[in-house]
Amino acid sequence: MVFWVTGLLSSFLDNAPTYLVFFNTLGGNAQTLMNEGATALAALSAGAVFMGANTYIGNAPNFMVKAIAQSRGVRMPSFFGFMAWSGCVLMPVFALTTWIFFR
Repeated sequence: MVFWVTGLLSSFLDNAPTYLVFFNTLGGNAQTLMNEGATALAALSAGAVFMGANTYIGNAPNFMVKAIAQSRGVRMPSFFGFMAWSGCVLMPVFALTTWIFFR
């Protein structure tokens, strides 16, 4: 659950603040999370990083590449079009990641 909640917020917010909020929600003690909470910490990290690719605004390079491509005349999908494409490609990958690593 940590993977998905962190990831969904990370899709629309910057990764670092999302990570810090959930890190503190999980207890905020790095020593404890690295030992007893290692799976939760891995899910938190993976969700914050991987799911930033779901939208243009979730990961700064996505928006930068879109702007550069458009300035060179390449047609790019709209915000919701990008979400549809990334959902079709990434959601099965994220489901598989959840099943393999975080169940």
